[in-house]
Amino acid sequence: MATTVKSSDLDFNTIKNRLKDYFKSQPEFNSYDFEGAGLNNLLDVLAYNTHVNALTANFALNESFLPTAQLRSSVLSHAQMLGYETRSVTSSRALLELSLNLTNVSGRPVTITLPKGSQFSSSIDGVSYTFRTLEEYNARDNGSGFYQFLTSSGSQNIPVFEGLEKTKTFIVGQKDERQIYVIPDETMDKSTVVVRVYDSTTSNTYTTYTPLSTAVRIDTSTTYFSIHEVPNGYYELNFGDGTSFGKSPDPGEKIVVTYLSSKGPLANNGNVFVANNQVRVNGIDYILSAVTSSESSGGANKQSIESIKQLAPLAFASQQRLVTSLDYKSIIETNFSQVKEAAVWSGDQNIPLDWGAVYISLNFNAGIPAATQQAVKDSIRNVYVKNLSTMSITPKFVDPTEVYLILGVAFNFDPALTGVTPSTTEGNISNYISSYFDRELNSFGKVFRKSNLTTEIDAIGKQILNTRIDIKVQMRQEIDTSGLNTFQIQMPCKIAEPDDEFYRIVTEAFEFGGKICRVKNRLRTNQLSIVDLDDNIVVDNIGNYNSDKGTIDFIGFQPTRLLSGNTFIRIEAVPTIDGTIRPLRNYILKLENDRSSTTALIDRQTETLEVTI
Repeated sequence: MATTVKSSDLDFNTIKNRLKDYFKSQPEFNSYDFEGAGLNNLLDVLAYNTHVNALTANFALNESFLPTAQLRSSVLSHAQMLGYETRSVTSSRALLELSLNLTNVSGRPVTITLPKGSQFSSSIDGVSYTFRTLEEYNARDNGSGFYQFLTSSGSQNIPVFEGLEKTKTFIVGQKDERQIYVIPDETMDKSTVVVRVYDSTTSNTYTTYTPLSTAVRIDTSTTYFSIHEVPNGYYELNFGDGTSFGKSPDPGEKIVVTYLSSKGPLANNGNVFVANNQVRVNGIDYILSAVTSSESSGGANKQSIESIKQLAPLAFASQQRLVTSLDYKSIIETNFSQVKEAAVWSGDQNIPLDWGAVYISLNFNAGIPAATQQAVKDSIRNVYVKNLSTMSITPKFVDPTEVYLILGVAFNFDPALTGVTPSTTEGNISNYISSYFDRELNSFGKVFRKSNLTTEIDAIGKQILNTRIDIKVQMRQEIDTSGLNTFQIQMPCKIAEPDDEFYRIVTEAFEFGGKICRVKNRLRTNQLSIVDLDDNIVVDNIGNYNSDKGTIDFIGFQPTRLLSGNTFIRIEAVPTIDGTIRPLRNYILKLENDRSSTTALIDRQTETLEVTI
């Protein structure tokens, strides 16, 4: 018998039984009835106390480490120790073309200034949201009284940001005291924070401090600030001490913090904007015209706990510099809420080889307009890569490549084990597969494993006896029907060797020379041909495929018309091994719903085989 109590198992009943075993092993207690009311209650108290203490110790230990922490306050503390700044609520942003027409106004000025903080309203799902400019913009008379407001770079696209502008003021205390500046607002957008330090409480002279995250060089006189989320959800403002990261405000100075308090993702998808402010010219108010160039997007909630857990260690490893692919991934995903995820690889891993380049593919969140996507790419290139990367590195952006899997699912179905019909089960499995792709795939670097999916399908219901899945890989290529198309498709897998019965490469139907045709490989060869619907050869050789490299080459391909009405053609290939499909650099695996199928095969296990003698 045990002489010590082991409380590593946190189950209450197990703890209680072990206490009983312990007491029964002692000579002075071996004749006691431990099921009696009195002793049983005492054992309940002892077991409960042990159970609670064990749980508390377990929870406390879990919160001590970043990977196992569950509380946001614990995760924030660990991230801060790694020097990682979590992302706050992010304001939705729209691009507007703003103009003023004063054609019939006499004595009009040459230049008109649109002040900072000019407001615009947009209604989204019946709720009105206020957007504003964060700086002033100028417009010049074009000679006929038309004024077009431009950014400092000459663009007509003026950014406006959703949110209510708020101000928080602090007075700097004595140097020998630790100065704590807390901004009690959980909806702050950190990226809109402006910190001004005035010489005194009555002075109009100020110094603008800049975010530490943008620092390239730091000395004792630089003016930077940092701001991070604290456990109660508010934000704490910090300055250097003359050594750590620059100059600190002096006692008696006044700190004025302005920022936007945002609604986050609720303000996304606004596409009609109305100016709340009129522009005054010569003492008369005129209506400002606002035309939407890019609907509002990019609004997001605070960074999630799981995202912080994933990115904080990467940011710590990068040390605010861009060298490895993980450095780029961490900085991009941390600083741009519009980006769902990033894939990065060096030129020596690219096809073809491209020394001195870094390739970046951005998977944007749904609904991000093209203009905003380009603005994000420009910011990555001009702000981060330019200042933080090693010399002679050229960033090159490539779009994600979507790879579609066509699944032919067949499952044995026993009607005796369920009241559900085969067709209903087919629908349930199809829906489950769609959700499986959304949950497990549809992102950079996610690998499709057939065995995992078949196991999950079999577990849907006992009426599903076993499952078989046949897989084809489909990619889509843009086609110019007015000229010759020569291109190469890189599949994410090896392609099956030619066969004398089954085709390995097949395209969707198109019109060519007045006939409905497809491209298929000739049986027994890797040569591609245009064939009609009866598989008669129309053009003998328009390319080939390489089984080992997984490449398909089209040479001088020019269909008359694409029957699908799309600008691309679908190209399907049979993989050599379909158990695992591993995406390449910027490939994202998706489900081809239109071509996939689910079929029930009736298998009555209760039927017996009758043998005739």
